[in-house]
Order: sequence, then C-alpha cells, then structure tokens
Amino acid sequence: MKKIIIALASILLTQNLSAQHIALSIDDAEKKGITIEHLSIIYKMALDNDTSKAVFKTDAQQEAMLNAYTKLLQDFGKFLSAHNFKWTKPTRGWNRIYFSTDGSIDYFLYTFPTVNVKPEDQLSEEKQAEFNRLLNLFINDYKFALTAKVKFAQCSPTVYEPK
Repeated sequence: MKKIIIALASILLTQNLSAQHIALSIDDAEKKGITIEHLSIIYKMALDNDTSKAVFKTDAQQEAMLNAYTKLLQDFGKFLSAHNFKWTKPTRGWNRIYFSTDGSIDYFLYTFPTVNVKPEDQLSEEKQAEFNRLLNLFINDYKFALTAKVKFAQCSPTVYEPK
C-alpha cells in the first residue's frame, strides 16, 4: 500500500510540475520542495558529453540547440531592457532551464553567486525580486526554438551585461 501511495504521489507531482511556468532562484525552489535532483529524473539533458544520454545527439542537433539556447538568453536580455531593467555592471549568474516537449519553459531556475563577491557587488533583494518578476513574465509566453519527444533541460553560466 505504501508503494502505491508513493507512486501516486510521484505521478501527481510529475503532472503538476509539467503544467507550470515557474522561474525561481535555486534557493527558493528548494524551499518549495522543487529540487534539481527531482527535476533531473523528469527532464533529460539536452546536451551531454555522452551523446547516448543527450536529447540532441548529432552535431547538427547540438549546434541547433546551442543556437536556440543562446537566442533564448539574448531574447531575455532584450525583454529585460524593454522593461527598463538595467544592469549596472557585469553580473554573473547560473541557470538551469527545463523545457516541455513543445518548447515551453516549465522551470527556469537561477542563482547569482555570493561567494567571493563583495557585498556591494551583490544584487539587492529588490533587484532580485524585479528580475524574478520579469523572468516569470518572460517564460509565460516564450517558446524555445526546438522541440523534442521528451522533456529536456539545459544549464549554463551566464553573464548579464549592462547595455
């Protein structure tokens, strides 16, 4: 009986996860019980050094994935600018983005490192809140240029630059 309850809970959680478009910091996601470890069970890596583990396997598919991913980050940068969000200096971040089979973004998890970053160079809580608000608006309507037969994820470091 316990195994059935766990299986049902896992199915419901998986269905619930796939129906959302959520952007969160990694810390906030973990506080809500959304972990990279759990999402890694549901979403296959778009690219992997071992192509047998990757969604996009051929050189052409991998190049298309990198181009589409770069475009997504550029489109987000343009979206931030269009909504008067300005970076005062280059700001390092890290993303892990989870895509539905149709190219919609289910989850966009991010972090801005604080280790070895002077307090005055860290993003304020207000700036992070505005970044998160705009990111959630962006992912609600954004369609990734590629689709796949399975859900997939991609991660990368990012540097947000002032214009």
